[in-house]
Amino acid sequence: MCGILAVINGAYAQEGASIERKPALNTTLIGEMSKRMSHRGPDESDLHLTENGHLLSHERLSIIDLHTGKQPIQGTDSAWMVHNGEIYNHKELRDTVLKGHSFRTTSDSEVIVHLYEEFGYDFCDKLDGVFAFVVIDGDDFIAGRDPIGVKPLYYGTDAEGRMYFASEMKTIADQCVEFAAFPPGHFYTPKTGFVRYFTPKWFDHETATEELDLTKLRESLIAATKKRLMSDVPLGVLLSGGLDSSLTSSIACRLLEGTGQKLHSFSIGLDAEAPDLIAARKVAEYLGTEHHELYFTIEEGIKVLEKLVWHLETYDVTSIRASTPMYFMSKAITDMGVKVVLSGEGADEIFGGYLYFRNAPSAEDFQKETIDRVQRLSTADCLRADKSTMAHGLEARVPFLDKAFLQTAMEIKPEHKQPKTYDGIEKYILRKAFDTPEHPFLPDEVLWRQKEQFSDGVGYNWIDMLIAHCASQVTDEEMARASEKYPVNTPATKEAYFYRDIFHKHFPQESAARTVKRWIPKWQENTDPSGRANAAHVKADTSIATEKAKTVV
Repeated sequence: MCGILAVINGAYAQEGASIERKPALNTTLIGEMSKRMSHRGPDESDLHLTENGHLLSHERLSIIDLHTGKQPIQGTDSAWMVHNGEIYNHKELRDTVLKGHSFRTTSDSEVIVHLYEEFGYDFCDKLDGVFAFVVIDGDDFIAGRDPIGVKPLYYGTDAEGRMYFASEMKTIADQCVEFAAFPPGHFYTPKTGFVRYFTPKWFDHETATEELDLTKLRESLIAATKKRLMSDVPLGVLLSGGLDSSLTSSIACRLLEGTGQKLHSFSIGLDAEAPDLIAARKVAEYLGTEHHELYFTIEEGIKVLEKLVWHLETYDVTSIRASTPMYFMSKAITDMGVKVVLSGEGADEIFGGYLYFRNAPSAEDFQKETIDRVQRLSTADCLRADKSTMAHGLEARVPFLDKAFLQTAMEIKPEHKQPKTYDGIEKYILRKAFDTPEHPFLPDEVLWRQKEQFSDGVGYNWIDMLIAHCASQVTDEEMARASEKYPVNTPATKEAYFYRDIFHKHFPQESAARTVKRWIPKWQENTDPSGRANAAHVKADTSIATEKAKTVV
């Protein structure tokens, strides 16, 4: 995982009919811009100026091919590329459609430039992985982002018409007159503009017609996790003690059996009695991981908010609440020498795991909401997971957002996924798929534990005290005039106003404000994003699993 920056040194007609090349930007300036995201790639950096005055810069976190994978990477001839992400099928691509190409590195990234050489613009759907990339070939170029937007990418234009692409907004915000988040599942070229290449059937809610196959569901998640063990550096798991992270941890442990590799697990909370830490402790003991229990104080969390918002590039309330413990945990993990972790993002969106999904008025509404949540992950959990970990040069991999697993899970009839089908038990079919008595993946009290959102599970006092602190920093008069100061996404609470003030200090541009999408639960009166705002929430207890829960259908 890395940070990329590309500057296209010309104003291009949409059909490529004209190119008005601008004076090349000073490479020193580009290097300084790129270094704003050096936290994404602390291992090495490089910059390439093409013959036509275009620039590619790269901040590298070495995960695959530690010795020859330096970027930008040149293709067979004139094409150059930069890439942030992981291509899990790179060996298969080398052995099949790219068999005739000569490779300069053993890096997974290099397949991208050769796919461009082989297929032109039409190759993004051949990539199995997560990515944000730019390929420049003479005056032609293509930029692309992975299907769900696991990896961030922004684009913009300056006053001279140059076009910019970067992993983080802070890299280009003061250079561009306009900028925006690059849409997931799209590529961009000067000839075509934006093209959506990822159009799975499940985007249409009416295609969710598959009957439930628990074996297929289980095997698909195992396969997705196996891909994500690809690494030339130490690997760990983020273990909150919730269902999703516990499952990925359990699967990883099984896949690593007999390899001699010890899996490190990490959890964080306010103190040893935090709901997540209690559950994570049980899972780690059950799985036999090398477990690390970390703590942070409310005072430390409040103190880091300024720096955190700068890293996250959002003012979304739930993203900031949940990112704070993740930010502290990521720092501790990289300090221990671990550079890659598995994480459980995406499961709640796919299976309707948030407690408000219980209130869906119909199966059709339920399915539409799961699709919408998955499609918006790039502005919520994916953004949080990437930027709070990459703030310390840590790569988070998300098995639940594997393309093949998404197809398997999203095409299941919504009636099979709805909590109300199972007396209100959320993610029932995921739990049941891994309820294998002959070789249990998890202890029952964790497998059947009620959903606890990460920002709640670290300790309920975290959110309560955070809300109180923000309320003390924002006056009633400021709230009354909030719509005047912030007409775009006007903050509705003092907590939201407080975060917005910090964001505005770093990113005052209206373009920046428009990149943020707020996470708001549906179908409940209290729209606070905390899971505890839902009437269905009960105080977390790792012993709430019952035989009724396991045998409800």
